[in-house]
Amino acid sequence: MGEPPIAEIVLDFPPVNAVPAAGWQSLADLITAAGADPATRVVLLSARGRGFCAGVDIKEMQRDPGHEVLLAANRGCAAAFAAVYDCPVPVIAAVHGFCLGGGIGLAGNADLIVAADDATFGLPEVDRGALGAATHLARLVPPHLMRAMVYTCRPVTAADLHRLGSVHQVVPAAELPAAARAVAEVIAAKDPVVIRRAKEALNGIDPVDVRRSYRFEQGFTFELTLDGAGDRARRSFGERR
Repeated sequence: MGEPPIAEIVLDFPPVNAVPAAGWQSLADLITAAGADPATRVVLLSARGRGFCAGVDIKEMQRDPGHEVLLAANRGCAAAFAAVYDCPVPVIAAVHGFCLGGGIGLAGNADLIVAADDATFGLPEVDRGALGAATHLARLVPPHLMRAMVYTCRPVTAADLHRLGSVHQVVPAAELPAAARAVAEVIAAKDPVVIRRAKEALNGIDPVDVRRSYRFEQGFTFELTLDGAGDRARRSFGERR
C-alpha cells in the first residue's frame, strides 16, 4: 500500500515558536481535522526553527491593553492540548531545542516523544506570572520533580526524561525527523481499527482528567493577572529579553 498515512503538523512561528493566541486554535483545528480523517493512522507533531515551542507569545499579550489576548490564549491552549489528547490516533511529538510552557502541554499530552539530544523541557510559568501545564508536566516527571521544576523554573534534558521513560528515544538533532517518522511508520503499519481502540482505551484508564485539571490551573493565571502579579512578571521578562 506504499507509505502508511502519517499526518505531519509543523509548528512554524519564527523566531522561537512562541505561539500567538490564534495560532493555538489553528493548531487545535489542524490536529482535530487530521484525527477525524479515517485515512490517518498517526499524527506527527514537529517544529521548524530554533526550538519546538517557547509557549505563548508574551509580546502579543503585552500589546493588548485589556484581557482579550490572555483569554484567547487560555482557550486556544486548552483546545490545542485537548486536541492532542483526544486525537483518535496516536500523536508523536518530535522535539528539538527548547520545549517550554505550552510546548509541555503539547508534548505531555502526546502519546510518544522522540527528542533530539539538544532538547530541554521546562515550565518557566512562575517567572512569567502565569500557571498552567503542570498537569502535563506531571505526565513526564515524578511528583516532587514536577514541583521542583515549577517552583525553580529549571528545565530538564531529553536524556533525563529518557531515563524516566517519558521520552521514547533520544537521537542526534540531524536524525530527529527520520527517527520520529520511523516510529510513526511502525505504528501506522498496525491495524488502524485496533490502534484507534487502543488510544481510546488508554485515555479511558488515565487517572487524571487532563482537560479539567488544566482549566483549573488556568484560573490562577487569570487571578494573577487581575491582581497585577502577572503583568509585573511579564514586564520583568520583557526587560530581561
